[in-house]
Amino acid sequence: MSKKQHLTNDAPSAPHILSQAIESNGFVFVSGQIHNKPDGTLVEGSVKDKLDQIMLNTKNVLVAAGSSLDSVVKVVIYVTDMSQMSELNEVYPSYFSEPYPVREAVCVKELPLSATIEISVIATKE
Repeated sequence: MSKKQHLTNDAPSAPHILSQAIESNGFVFVSGQIHNKPDGTLVEGSVKDKLDQIMLNTKNVLVAAGSSLDSVVKVVIYVTDMSQMSELNEVYPSYFSEPYPVREAVCVKELPLSATIEISVIATKE
């Protein structure tokens, strides 16, 4: 099994013990992305505002790894409040094409940097 790390300055950097993305066996595994900008500033506002930033970060990491949002096969969403899911579900489909990736949504007590949403994805290599 081979694995290759992928990095980009177009998304928040990962702490030194983590990777933004790892490519292995034709898949790209992207670390959880929260709603912060590459400079570390947390985006506040609506669920849509937060999701826009998360998906921009995710897209930029995927592009750096030679993949894209169209190649995502699995999404895991972490939220600190399940009431966010209604608005999230309204916006979510606009980032993907059919057939939509499989998805899990998990409610957690808290997320890094006081974020309220975190998303990780697995994509195929294009």
